[in-house]
Amino acid sequence: MSVVINSQRGLFVALVVLLGLLGLTAAEAEAQNGKKHYLPALLGGRPPAAACELPNTNYHSLTVDGPSLAVDPDRDENLNLSYRGYKKNNAPRKLVVLGAVFDTKAPQFPGLFADRRTPAFTSTYQRYRWDEGCDCRLDTYSRWEATVLGMGVKPGETIYTPDSGYDIGGGYEYMVMFAGESDITLHVGREDNFPGYVIHIDGVCVDPDLLALYRQLHAAGRDELPALRGHQPFGRALGNEIQIAVRDSGSFMDPRSRNDWWQGR
Repeated sequence: MSVVINSQRGLFVALVVLLGLLGLTAAEAEAQNGKKHYLPALLGGRPPAAACELPNTNYHSLTVDGPSLAVDPDRDENLNLSYRGYKKNNAPRKLVVLGAVFDTKAPQFPGLFADRRTPAFTSTYQRYRWDEGCDCRLDTYSRWEATVLGMGVKPGETIYTPDSGYDIGGGYEYMVMFAGESDITLHVGREDNFPGYVIHIDGVCVDPDLLALYRQLHAAGRDELPALRGHQPFGRALGNEIQIAVRDSGSFMDPRSRNDWWQGR
């Protein structure tokens, strides 16, 4: 992959730092205006490709088990968390204990980071429920205090897939159900649907090679989709926070749960 051009990267980092200082998340911008507004987009689209590229990448795909989705992923509330939207709330920004360890193989969120740290929790949110009748947002009701978690990062920091104990084939742990310029949806499974764990990550500039592969496979009918291993880099943080949500068999869970996604912390 090409080398990052210093002038481009410097401009990119300056812009995303300013975005972080303004406190504007993708979800808040979307809620205000109906679409996402990162500052780089205001200046002409996606940040320079070199700013998002990762070194030494080589992405592969896996065949989909069962039927493939026939939707517009950019405007599908189940694939695209940014399109569904989420609203900031005042839930405690800390790990919580919601029960005993249920699944020792569940995705572990420290793996999002190179140093596998427990990051600062910078924001909590509730995802919007969806009204299928009007195909629109309903409300933010949930049994959990939070369903989306904001985590502190450095602009340009490499973001990885969480570690898990699952193998969906060939040593891969995730299938990429959706990839956009600033977000990704990962499935622990081969189905192009929502059994098992699904993870949404926003605020990440997805590696252009991975984004191109996803779009190519989607356009070809989604018989195959990109596959990623555990703790595999896939993009760079756009600003000072990334947002993550996790679902189990379609239901949004609390991403702060110590005994689910942060075991041993």
